[in-house]
Amino acid sequence: MDSMASSMPTMGVKSWAASDFSMMFIMWTIMMIAMMVPTAMRSILIFSKIAGQRVKRGRSFVSGYWFAAGYIVIWTVFSVVATVLQWSLDQAALLSPWMVIYSPFIGATIFIMAGAWQLTPLKNACLRHCRSPLVFLSQNFRAGKFGAVRLGVRHGLYCLGCCWMLMGLLFVGGIMNLAWILVITIFVLVEKLLPVTSRTSRITGTLMMLVGVGYLVWFE
Repeated sequence: MDSMASSMPTMGVKSWAASDFSMMFIMWTIMMIAMMVPTAMRSILIFSKIAGQRVKRGRSFVSGYWFAAGYIVIWTVFSVVATVLQWSLDQAALLSPWMVIYSPFIGATIFIMAGAWQLTPLKNACLRHCRSPLVFLSQNFRAGKFGAVRLGVRHGLYCLGCCWMLMGLLFVGGIMNLAWILVITIFVLVEKLLPVTSRTSRITGTLMMLVGVGYLVWFE
C-alpha cells in the first residue's frame, strides 16, 4: 500500500496512465476479496454442505470454490466502479495521497447516505438474506459448475445490496487506512452473522447520519 500511494499521480495534475488504473483496480479487487469473502464464509460452507449431501444421493459433486468464484465476480465488478470513482475524485483534486477525501461536505454526505441506506427496506431485505442464506441456497441450488457460479453471483448481489454504501466510507477514512478497513470489515461481519434485528439497523443508520452531521460541523 505504501508503494501504491507513493506511485500515484499527483492529485488533479497528472492524468492516470493505463498502468495506474490497472494498479488501483487490482488493489480494490484484492481489498474487496479480503474484506468480503470472510463475511460470506457461512454461505460458502452451507453451499458445500448441500453439495456434499447431494453426493450421498448419487448426484455429482460441485466444489464450494465455484460458488465463491461467482461471489467474487460481483465484488470484482464493484472494484471497477470504485476505481472509476477514485479516478474521478483524484482528477478533481479531492483525494490525498492516502486516498482520503479532502472535502468535509463530501465526506459528511457519504456518512449521511450510508446511514440513510441502513434505514431502507431494500437494505433490510438484502441483510435478511445474508443472515439466513440456508433457504435461498437450498431452494436455488443448481447442478454443475456454471450453476454454482450463477448462484454465487446471485448471493453476491444481495451482499452488494447490504454493503455498497459502507464501502463508500473507505473514501472518508482512507482507502489505505488498514485500521479503518478492519473496522468496516468487522461491522459488515457483525451485521451478517449476529441475530440482529431491524431495530439495530435503524440505530446504526441514525448514528451514521449523526456522525455525518457532526463531521460537517466540526470540519467546516
